[in-house]
Amino acid sequence: MSAEAEVLGELRRLRARLPQLTGALAASADGLVLARDTVDGEAESVAALTAAALGVGQRLTESTGQGGFRELLVRGEHGYVATYAAGRSAVLTLLAEPRINVGRLHLEARRSSARIGELVDEALERKDLS
Repeated sequence: MSAEAEVLGELRRLRARLPQLTGALAASADGLVLARDTVDGEAESVAALTAAALGVGQRLTESTGQGGFRELLVRGEHGYVATYAAGRSAVLTLLAEPRINVGRLHLEARRSSARIGELVDEALERKDLS
């Protein structure tokens, strides 16, 4: 099974555990879509915006002495956008309804982002060795 298929499987399992999610996207740190589970036709623009937010988040945490970037949560009128570091070179972005339990969102997303990070980092290491 390819890393892309495994990442997509992880996104689907996450959405099954959190039915209030309306979309899930794994992207590279430079904004390329790796896998998505219903972010409609906007996946590429969401991935690009995620990369930009990741860059700002990284600079903000480092310049304030908070260490490396881990996660970012944005609350809008119609729900949440949550972004989590996933290994050394990927990021997980989730869209959620306003009624989601944010604590559970963080718990489940942190687990999934760690797994996605492992999958992506392993795939990149295999590619580098080839």
